[in-house]
Amino acid sequence: MGDILKDKERVWDNKSNDFGLLPPSNVELLKKQAKEVKTTSLQRLALQEPQCGFGELGVCCRMCYMGPCRIDIFDGGPRVGVCGATADTIVARNLLRETVGGAAAHTEHAMDIAEVLKEVAEGKISTYTIKDEEKLKRVAENLGIKTEGKDIKEIAKEVAEISLEDFKRLEREPAVWIKAYTPKSSYEQLEKLGVIPHNVWRPIMNAMHRTSMGNDADPVNIMLADLQMGLIDGLGLTMATELSDVIFGTPKPIKSKANLAVIDPDYVNIAVHGHNPLLSEKIVEWAEKLNDKAKSLGAKGINIVGVCCTGNEVLMRHGVPLAANEFQAELAIVTGALEAMVVDYQCIWPILSDVASCYHTKLITTMPFVKIPGAIHIEYSPEKADEVAQKVIETALEAYKQREPSRVFIPDSPEEIIAGFSVEALIEVLKKVNHEDRLRDWKI
Repeated sequence: MGDILKDKERVWDNKSNDFGLLPPSNVELLKKQAKEVKTTSLQRLALQEPQCGFGELGVCCRMCYMGPCRIDIFDGGPRVGVCGATADTIVARNLLRETVGGAAAHTEHAMDIAEVLKEVAEGKISTYTIKDEEKLKRVAENLGIKTEGKDIKEIAKEVAEISLEDFKRLEREPAVWIKAYTPKSSYEQLEKLGVIPHNVWRPIMNAMHRTSMGNDADPVNIMLADLQMGLIDGLGLTMATELSDVIFGTPKPIKSKANLAVIDPDYVNIAVHGHNPLLSEKIVEWAEKLNDKAKSLGAKGINIVGVCCTGNEVLMRHGVPLAANEFQAELAIVTGALEAMVVDYQCIWPILSDVASCYHTKLITTMPFVKIPGAIHIEYSPEKADEVAQKVIETALEAYKQREPSRVFIPDSPEEIIAGFSVEALIEVLKKVNHEDRLRDWKI
């Protein structure tokens, strides 16, 4: 790896500037990582070069074991795979499988939130509450649920049950969330194309089936399935956003800070990373409860920072500073001042375990199906949310005792930002333009 550091130093500048992945201030941290960890993301990328041209173009097929087949669209090589699939068919199949992965991720996230809402409504868990009752009523009305004269938990239960039904509905009726949140003109066009799904699981199953060898070979037909997968993905994103607002509160504009300099060496630093706010909300809560314990260790307190989308969740609701994106997650550890990185799911690189092992930092996985060799696993469940959050904080406090001040390096200073621009917050601003018809001058 030493040779890579010497030969590929230019990669830091070129890649970070050309692709906008990292600001120039991160270059020093990359150099620190190369010395102390012996590998960086950009060095690992350099080792892959030249990358497979067939893979980059999407014309490599691994749908069966007669391949992999590689279609040459430039130099007169093979024009079809062993089974006869063309480049267009192969690209369409590959794209559909990728969109299936995204739709599955976002809909499972939504299902997690909907299940918690149902348990809250039924009184099965006390770890969470309904923080925005007005938002709940608006969501209910959007879904066609009458709210007048009903207890708030009764409304919450109906919203949760209708939401969960969209995952498993057997009747050939449109998914409620898609019908409720899709603009009418778009919905009519999508209906004509026959891509409105009646549930989440069947189109995902069908997409995996139809892209297997010996099934759908029409690229246009396959792309229509991509359109349907986009609707399912949108269902997941919308449901997760709306129901998270119901449980945790709808974001409003809030001032905070961003970049790796929000990791403060005077504090016990804990990064929350991933996509799901269920645990990160509790970690923010327990950090405040255990703040004095951090002070007893000589720190000024506990500093929670965000990485990726989980970071954005706690940023827009609590003003928690945003330290890094997915690509910079390694560098947060390389600062040498991070006691723990707590991850849930999505966008979490397994290399984080190797990087953390070079420092005092503890990488903590929390979701049952996301485990990384070398990480500490503290398994989350809604009913144990408080217990898990407390254990995570205490693990970080223990790690703080092992921090080596001589290895701490934090570049620059934090940048001021404003976050929390929910739809509701934007509409409140637009009221100032036209109170009677808040969206009149902004309709597309």
